[in-house]
Amino acid sequence: MTKKICKGSHESEDVAHFAIQCFMEHERGQELVDTNRAMNFLSGIIWRSFNSSTSEYHRIYRQKNRMHQMKPEHQIEAIDIPYDIEKDFVIGAIQGIIEDMAADKTELWYRVTLFNMWLVTPNYSQLAKKTGIPRNSISHAVEEAKQYIKQQLKIQGITYEF
Repeated sequence: MTKKICKGSHESEDVAHFAIQCFMEHERGQELVDTNRAMNFLSGIIWRSFNSSTSEYHRIYRQKNRMHQMKPEHQIEAIDIPYDIEKDFVIGAIQGIIEDMAADKTELWYRVTLFNMWLVTPNYSQLAKKTGIPRNSISHAVEEAKQYIKQQLKIQGITYEF
């Protein structure tokens, strides 16, 4: 929507971020969402921010027609990675399973605790030194945690290849 309103200007992304921030901080933001008027309101913020020389965006960022940009040596190359909603859903499900395992006060808690430690330090020998638990016990617990997570995903009907 911002690219359309800004007619493809190089400022369109900045205007979009500014408009979203204004909308999220607006006292009536939730009311507008609830009454399905948020998009109209947001498009108005975008249009005024880009086209008005008296808008807050103009005053803060353009400062009377002076655009401030980062020096080329300070700019970061943007990497366009497509969003995978299915992967995000699976990750959320896995996090839920891990939370459930952590809430269990028996074997699942032990397995998921070692599994979480292994995620941070994926080296059984280092974990053995750090915890005092034998290396083989750690590796068995981590593998059992992985199998439990896979089993729970299967029960929930979730299949995804990472």
